[in-house]
This record gives sequence, structure tokens and C-alpha cells, in this order.
Amino acid sequence: MRYVIIGAGAVGGTIGVRLGEAGHDVTLVARGAHLDAIRRHGLTLRTPDGTATWRGPATDAPGERPLPADTVLVLTVKSQDTPAALAAWADAPVAGGGTAAERLPLFTAQNGVANEPAALRLFARVHAVCVWLPATHLEPGVVVANGYPHLGMLHLGRYPAGSDPLDHAVAADLTGAGFVAPVRDDVMRWKYGKLLANLGNGLQALLGDVPTDLRDRVRAEGQAVLAAAGVAHTSTAEEAAERGDRVGHRPVDGQERSGSSTWQSLARGVGSTEVDHLNGEIVLLGRLHGVPTPANAAVAYAVRRAARERIPAGGFPPAELAKMIG
Repeated sequence: MRYVIIGAGAVGGTIGVRLGEAGHDVTLVARGAHLDAIRRHGLTLRTPDGTATWRGPATDAPGERPLPADTVLVLTVKSQDTPAALAAWADAPVAGGGTAAERLPLFTAQNGVANEPAALRLFARVHAVCVWLPATHLEPGVVVANGYPHLGMLHLGRYPAGSDPLDHAVAADLTGAGFVAPVRDDVMRWKYGKLLANLGNGLQALLGDVPTDLRDRVRAEGQAVLAAAGVAHTSTAEEAAERGDRVGHRPVDGQERSGSSTWQSLARGVGSTEVDHLNGEIVLLGRLHGVPTPANAAVAYAVRRAARERIPAGGFPPAELAKMIG
């Protein structure tokens, strides 16, 4: 199989480099200075075990040549960039006829739970991936992954439920590339559990350190909302048992991981974050099911403001956030 990694940032870059190192045909999709750096010098992956640089094809769009029929698309952009990425790749021609949306599988290795239904509007074959992969992308052409002894755990399954032989084939490739890759028929249950864990991302992006009381409050709102909506999710105990000692954190070149994916968006000053698909997802479900979510709504608003006003990561006034949450 040939892999096209749509979004060669922290998660996509780590997956792409490791698949490439394992001998698979990989094309990275990036943009701007990051794409320029990959084309000039390759993509450098720094891990607790050392540094590797992958050199191979990189692009910002499908191009005019038809995609090979054995291509697997792996969507790893932030959730706010999903609509544009889907639109760019859905109608790409495939060798032998048809389009990518009609014929090729799409794996959504992203935070949040809104990407899968968005993808299914266009793509006939959608596979969800629950991502536990501590990595950072702040510098063009460089990704830092702190996972150890495995770089990450990637649960795979069909969306909305079930699994098929392709899930097992991709899982085998990921396992051979150094990841833990369980196939689960209930992969969305794992993704909803990860959503609850990600509700602290916005707090960490705003304040640097996450106050325990605020972290517990946004999670409690999330749990109440999912219960009201009848949505099943994994527990922290189940997740910890699944990871065990297979995916921990270790310093890379003496440095711990800088921050969450939301923190990285503020640190890079990109002007947008995935908060509306994390805390905002809880707000949406709360409004649909009559459950108040003031803490998550306040965090989402504060992160949007921080992104818009270019407030540095960790630089939001704590007293102001406390007043907003109430």
C-alpha cells in the first residue's frame, strides 16, 4: 500500500517518517515554510532513541496525475482544517477511473469526533483512528516525538463501527513501524474517551499549567453531556491499562514535550486552533441535550480570543479566565 499523509505536522510527520523508514511508499502533504523545508532538507524526526531524517515526495495538493489505486489516505490535519483538506482530495482522480472519495480509504488520525461524519459526507470508506501520540511541531521541517518505548498508540476501526481486513493490514504496517496499533470495532468509544482527555488542552494552552479544579470541571461537564447524549466512552482506568508501559514520555535531547496540540497552535501563532472541536463539541452536545457547559464554553471562547489576538501560549491572565468561567 502507498500512504499519503495529509498534514505532516506532529502526528502526521511522526507516522509518515516511521512508515517511510519501515520501507513503505509515503508521500507527505504540507504547506508553506514546512513544505519548503521538507522539500529542501527532508523531514527530521527527533525521538528519545535518536534523530532520523526522511527524504521523499512532498506536496501541497493531489496534482494532475491519478492516484494509484492502492493508495491509503491518512488525514492528520487539525480539525479546523478538515473541510479544506477533504475538499482538496475528494475529487482527485484515481488510476483506473473514479475519484479518491469513491474508491480510496480515508483514515482520520485526528483529535475530536467531528472529522469522521464530515469525511463520510464525501468519502465512502472512512476509518477512524484514536491517536495517543505525544509529539510536537514548532519548527519547519522538524517534528519531535516523546513517546517511549513506542512513539504512540493508534486504535483503528471502521466508521461508524466495525472493522475490516484493511484495518488489520494498516495496523500491521503501523506495528512494523514502531507503533502500538490495536484494531477495535468500537473505535469511536475510544475517540470519545480521548475527547474527554483533550478538554484540558485549551486550559494548558491558555495558562501553561492546568489547574486541577478547572481540569476536573471541564471533564465533569463533558461526562455529563456524553451521559445525556447516550454516548459511550472509555474510562481513564481503561485507557491507562491499555497503554500500560508501552507509551510513556521521555525527554528528547534533554527536553520534555512543550505542550498539547492546542498549545502548539498558539505557540506558532497560526491564528486558529482545534478548540471548537474539543471543548466546543461538549458545548454543542450540551445545547442539544439541555446540559449546561459554562466552563467548556468559556475555555473555547478564551482560546479563540488568544488565537485571534496572538496572546502567547500560556500567557492568558488566570484571573480573567476564572472570571469568565464563573
